[in-house]
Amino acid sequence: MRTNQTVLKGIDEYIEGFPNEVQEILEKIRLTIRKAAPDAEEKISYEIPSFTFRGSNLIHFAAYKKHIGLYPAPRGVEEFKEALAVYGAGKATLQFPLDQPIPYGLIGKIVKFRMKAILEKAEAKTMKR
Repeated sequence: MRTNQTVLKGIDEYIEGFPNEVQEILEKIRLTIRKAAPDAEEKISYEIPSFTFRGSNLIHFAAYKKHIGLYPAPRGVEEFKEALAVYGAGKATLQFPLDQPIPYGLIGKIVKFRMKAILEKAEAKTMKR
């Protein structure tokens, strides 16, 4: 959990507020998202690291005492059902325990899935005009 509760200026500042071993995980998640979505923009939203794509929220992540949270999760999507089953949390939340390997490949797949959904929604909106 972050110890410094001031208004954050960016993801670097967010990451710096954690112990070194958590910083390494957060930075690797950040790089995983960047690789999967090179055109996404970084920002702090809801006081946590967030990425937007074409003006829409793409993905958020945050560190806590015992886990990393990732939002939103594609729960209910058949292609992710089995992979997400082991990461308990809420309806659109994933929790990756800090004492277990972080599934960076899964995070990349989720980001690509979210990008595709954003593009499809934008295309459907354009078709309606």
